[in-house]
Amino acid sequence: MNSRDIIIDTDYIQLGKFLKLADIIDSGGSAKYFLADFTVLINGESDQRRGRKLYPNDLIDIEEFGKFRIVKEQK
Repeated sequence: MNSRDIIIDTDYIQLGKFLKLADIIDSGGSAKYFLADFTVLINGESDQRRGRKLYPNDLIDIEEFGKFRIVKEQK
């Protein structure tokens, strides 16, 4: 399965905000509950902290939702 690129215009994005940007959750408030129910792998390691900082080229694999890659917007 190919990864879907998520483009950011900042140096990093927090995991909770990433979930909303990737249209996985509807609001930032639901991130805590989502992370309690689904396994999230960041660069192959499990992490459930919604404040986890994701940087360009990080790979995120979420069960039932697929794979994503953080990409820095080129200006």
